[in-house]
Amino acid sequence: MACSILEGCRREVRRETWKPGPGSEIADPTLAEMGKNLKEAVKMLEDSQRRTEEENGKKLISGDIPGPLQGSGQDMVSILQLVQNLMHGDEDEEPQSPRIQNIGEQGHMALLGHSLGAYISTLDKEKLRKLTTRILSDTTLWLCRIFRYENGCAYFHEEEREGLAKICRLAIHSRYEDFVVDGFNVLYNKKPVIYLSAAARPGLGQYLCNQLGLPFPCLCRVPCNTVFGSQHQMDVAFLEKLIKDDIERGRLPLLLVANAGTAAVGHTDKIGRLKELCEQYGIWLHVEGVNLATLALGYVSSSVLAAAKCDSMTMTPGPWLGLPAVPAVTLYKHDDPALTLVAGLTSNKPTDKLRALPLWLSLQYLGLDGFVERIKHACQLSQRLQESLKKVNYIKILVEDELSSPVVVFRFFQELPGSDPVFKAVPVPNMTPSGVGRERHSCDALNRWLGEQLKQLVPASGLTVMDLEAEGTCLRFSPLMTAAVLGTRGEDVDQLVACIESKLPVLCCTLQLREEFKQEVEATAGLLYVDDPNWSGIGVVRYEHANDDKSSLKSDPEGENIHAGLLKKLNELESDLTFKIGPEYKSMKSCLYVGMASDNVDAAELVETIAATAREIEENSRLLENMTEVVRKGIQEAQVELQKASEERLLEEGVLRQIPVVGSVLNWFSPVQALQKGRTFNLTAGSLESTEPIYVYKAQGAGVTLPPTPSGSRTKQRLPGQKPFKRSLRGSDALSETSSVSHIEDLEKVERLSSGPEQITLEASSTEGHPGAPSPQHTDQTEAFQKGVPHPEDDHSQVEGPESLR
Repeated sequence: MACSILEGCRREVRRETWKPGPGSEIADPTLAEMGKNLKEAVKMLEDSQRRTEEENGKKLISGDIPGPLQGSGQDMVSILQLVQNLMHGDEDEEPQSPRIQNIGEQGHMALLGHSLGAYISTLDKEKLRKLTTRILSDTTLWLCRIFRYENGCAYFHEEEREGLAKICRLAIHSRYEDFVVDGFNVLYNKKPVIYLSAAARPGLGQYLCNQLGLPFPCLCRVPCNTVFGSQHQMDVAFLEKLIKDDIERGRLPLLLVANAGTAAVGHTDKIGRLKELCEQYGIWLHVEGVNLATLALGYVSSSVLAAAKCDSMTMTPGPWLGLPAVPAVTLYKHDDPALTLVAGLTSNKPTDKLRALPLWLSLQYLGLDGFVERIKHACQLSQRLQESLKKVNYIKILVEDELSSPVVVFRFFQELPGSDPVFKAVPVPNMTPSGVGRERHSCDALNRWLGEQLKQLVPASGLTVMDLEAEGTCLRFSPLMTAAVLGTRGEDVDQLVACIESKLPVLCCTLQLREEFKQEVEATAGLLYVDDPNWSGIGVVRYEHANDDKSSLKSDPEGENIHAGLLKKLNELESDLTFKIGPEYKSMKSCLYVGMASDNVDAAELVETIAATAREIEENSRLLENMTEVVRKGIQEAQVELQKASEERLLEEGVLRQIPVVGSVLNWFSPVQALQKGRTFNLTAGSLESTEPIYVYKAQGAGVTLPPTPSGSRTKQRLPGQKPFKRSLRGSDALSETSSVSHIEDLEKVERLSSGPEQITLEASSTEGHPGAPSPQHTDQTEAFQKGVPHPEDDHSQVEGPESLR
């Protein structure tokens, strides 16, 4: 449409500005001005169309380009602001509290190394080769001297397990001379065997097979000591037996991976004995673990010191020193540079040698004293925690035989004096396996709860929760991997011990109440005990209502409503217990989760309260569901009763009394004394009842007996300030003699007042009597006052209406 208008304007301009011939001019000024204005308008339309076409062309070109790339680019401030938002999240999001690494000046040196490495890579080849060779040789020499590894070479890698994979390639090339030519055909005739400890970190064997292209039967898992020694140290005698069996089968024992500090509890294998065994059978010995950091200290245990004689070892100096983005290091000994080049341990690329630049800068910044001080500080923290935990009851330390280990693993463990242990790791004759498993799950859940609490209270401790096969759930404190990053100090360790001691009463009380709570639930009708091993509280219970299909695990809307109301009612009691609602383990039905107990809780009262409250909620829900039908039937019955009453009244009074004038005259001469009849509708019973007893009581004021107040079998009165579900203070040693006697007397008085007489009869009393003698009313009032029962004629004891009679 715009083009047609434009074309019409052009024709109009040509028509208006057409000149008959050369030299002819438009004499009419109005016509000339109109032509000029039209020419300017056409020019404006053409410019507007040109701009529209250019913008449309740009949109077509940049339609698929993301927003940040459109235009002429962004400034540095905007880009850094975007990076900050991506790192810390938006302002609208809830703030999270992850472990934030403490990057000091030494950390900035490591970060500078990455930027400097990119800048150095732009140099010419000769200068770059000399510089990278110097950096690599210096870093290798310094690490070998610090960790007492003489005449070693270094390989720097980002992935921690990559160094071990390259070492395996080097061992294959060293033991199989024709491997370069024939490849994996030489491995088929004589399969290599790689020995791993059963306590090695998970997934290590699978990673090696995937990287080397070896089948899983090439891995041999060496068990740990189960009878003598630690349960996390490699069984050397059994390893030797496995090696002999593999040699007899025509296999080649290739490599053994030993641990100087296992990934779980920090145990160190008998490296000296393993080294002798590897030299005897020509096996490559590789050592890894956090305890290798102690080689830099002045005093080193003999088991860790033997690692300096191994063929290779992998270390992670980045977490030890708190250096971000610092590569791991694998030190090895080999004389053939050609094989190391084929295995990938060395490279001719200068950029690969620049991986050592961040560590090269950081080591110079720290110096030997700073390097050793950080490792020494971490070891002192672990020893400080270990010595403090030895004085804490119910805390079991798993690595007590290795005082030099920088890893402390402990767990909550309760054993009542003079009785059987509450939990044991191995079965005992007097305890069934199911009982042992249940108690172990209970302790595991409590240890998980303890670990989560400690991580929140003392985040600088760097605690981790882990599951061990034999011991169960434990807590690990490894300051070598976290202290430099989180800035852990000795005060943090003391705070950690104080928090553990503050949580022990809750753990002990909860563990003791678990079995009692289970027995009470199983003995109560309508309640089902749910065994959830992941719950750390007293227990899990489910109320089974009348329409509950026990054989089905599908969702139960009625049960969900009952448990939701039960949760609301229990939380309104303001007790020290916490209640939650959630699905049963491997089920969709709702359950009530009872939390940790911080004090001695009466399990019987707790269970009875849960059952009574759930039954009351169920009855109320049924009453509301049936209310419509009950009211409808009641209205119909009331209509029938009203019709009958009208007919009876008509028969009693006669037809004449229904005439307006005649009826008034008859009623004046002969009044009708009809009995007042009424009906009341009982919602609970769903029926109509007569109101005659109410009028009889109003007229006579006597002869009506109040029913006794119902009470639960275990309902007890609490003293002022006493919270629900607490055990009675009767006989408590914590109270003094005077206070305990007064509290007991108050409790007995409250119970006596609440119980009252079983029956109160309201009788009309005579007001006649001698003025000086006590009247029967006065005598009754005196006796009632002495007994603590209000007198029937007192204002507060008058019974009014039918509600009090029901």
